Amino acid sequence: MQNIIFFGDSLTAGYQLPGSAAFPSLIQQRLDALSLPYKTFNYGVSGETSAGGRQRIGSVLARQPVDVFVLALGANDGLRGIPPRDTMQNLQFILDEVHRRYPQARRVLAGLEFPFDLGPLGGHQLGAYATEFKALFRTLAERNQLAFVPFLLRGVLGHRNLNLPDGVHPNAQGHKILADNVWEVLEEVVK
Repeated sequence: MQNIIFFGDSLTAGYQLPGSAAFPSLIQQRLDALSLPYKTFNYGVSGETSAGGRQRIGSVLARQPVDVFVLALGANDGLRGIPPRDTMQNLQFILDEVHRRYPQARRVLAGLEFPFDLGPLGGHQLGAYATEFKALFRTLAERNQLAFVPFLLRGVLGHRNLNLPDGVHPNAQGHKILADNVWEVLEEVVK
């Protein structure tokens, strides 16, 4: 049995949903249906930033061996207007730690886009920020030769019927689409 670690924030944790409805659990169902020998672990923490993930990664990597590592962090950085270069440095640190401790582990990065003006930015600055924020994920994926999910929230963001009343966190139906988005890339990694 191989371990797949999902390391992220509320989008991974399944904010306000039962654990079974979060996309890592839905991925587990697909793996089981295909009789693939993987166990998923959901290390999503609501409110987590890339800096928080950088602090937390060591304890997560010490818990069990890692065969596949799916990194889905950065949404809270975007909402807080954290400089993209800081987010990139923190995510690079996390990826480096995984590679250092588990050099054979396959790594997957889930990209994000800065979708709406909830953060401390405004006006023309928001457009430049959004462009730089979106680009940092592809840059990291290419630099590290990672399997890459271009946009975790594709098909969910902005659809009221797929999100909780806060308009930010996917509901159970939305998590099914997140699982589809991740599976498009992860399927090739695990087969």
